[in-house]
Amino acid sequence: MIEFALVGLVAFLVGAAAVFALLKKSRQETRYQLERLNVRVAEADALLRAEREKTVWTQDARQQFKDAFKSLATDELEAKAAQLKTTAKEELGGVVGPLKEELDKLDKHVRDLESKREGAYSAIGTQLDGLHKLQSSLKEQTTTLAQALKAPTVRGRWGEIHLRRLVELCGLEKQVDFSEQQGTQSSRPDMIVRLPERGIIPVDSKVPLDAFLKAMEAETEDARKALLAQHAQAFRARVVELSRRSYWDQFETMPEIVVMFVPVEASVSAAFLADRDLFEDAFQNKVLITSPISLFALLKAIAFGWQQQQVTENAEQIAAQGKTVYERLAGFIGHLSGVGKSLEAGVKKYNDAIGSLETRVMPSVRKLKELGVGSAEIEAPQPVESQARLALSADDAKVVRLPESRSD
Repeated sequence: MIEFALVGLVAFLVGAAAVFALLKKSRQETRYQLERLNVRVAEADALLRAEREKTVWTQDARQQFKDAFKSLATDELEAKAAQLKTTAKEELGGVVGPLKEELDKLDKHVRDLESKREGAYSAIGTQLDGLHKLQSSLKEQTTTLAQALKAPTVRGRWGEIHLRRLVELCGLEKQVDFSEQQGTQSSRPDMIVRLPERGIIPVDSKVPLDAFLKAMEAETEDARKALLAQHAQAFRARVVELSRRSYWDQFETMPEIVVMFVPVEASVSAAFLADRDLFEDAFQNKVLITSPISLFALLKAIAFGWQQQQVTENAEQIAAQGKTVYERLAGFIGHLSGVGKSLEAGVKKYNDAIGSLETRVMPSVRKLKELGVGSAEIEAPQPVESQARLALSADDAKVVRLPESRSD
């Protein structure tokens, strides 16, 4: 029992020693590894410190570079800005200067226009005042004329004066192209307009305005239409009156028609509108109703006819004068031809004398000079080579035959 206990104790001790030895060896290895780890930790700390220092240096260098670049960029930017400002100022000065001058001119022009506009407005105001006064005066005169035209005698005289002025305006002359109040005592038109080839046209001035003036003052449309109908009836009455006078029986060289002149254009239009058949019925009664415009056209046509007749008469006179000038020109050319022949004979005699002088006289003169008789040089006259001629072409010579001799 004790042996077993001793054996067990010895085994325990051996096992404990073995375990201790293993623990010791393991502890040594652990210490070795720990030392290696400490070395590596120390190296890592050194590297970490180096990296930290490098990072700090890098950040410091970056900040320094940043500050330096910022300073350099700021200086460069300020320099460029100053240069750009100077350049822009110079360039803008070259652009703004002319622009300023143009603006000054424009401002001056606007001021001048404003001054002229004010002057124009002032002048327009003055003209408007004058126009207002003229309108007032015209209104008074129109009222006076309207009152005067209500009298038949005044209307008739006014129509005759208006007719005369219209005829003179067309270029016709009194007592040459027209005459007034010519005819019998019982039947005498206001005017007779003469036509080429001894034709005539009688013209009577009629001013039926009573109903027309009342129609212009009518307050209602019905009253106005009724008065215009009366106005058209007054026209028909004047047409019948002129048709019964039969002026074509008094004058042999006139067409069977008489011109009825109404000096108020509006009254003629109103009568034609109120009575659509008025113009046609009047024409069938050998009466031509005319207003100032239509009569003006008729008279201008007559004046043109007179002008054409005058041109025809002048053409006949021109033909007669041309024949006379042609005959006289033929005589003149005959005389001129005789002068040319005389000149040609004179030139021939002159050249013969020069030839005789050169061949017979001048040799003796030169001999005397050689003998010492004289020292002055004597030059012989030159012959004339030009010949007198009459500048006529072959066609002209066929037209104008020159007589041998003629005296007028």
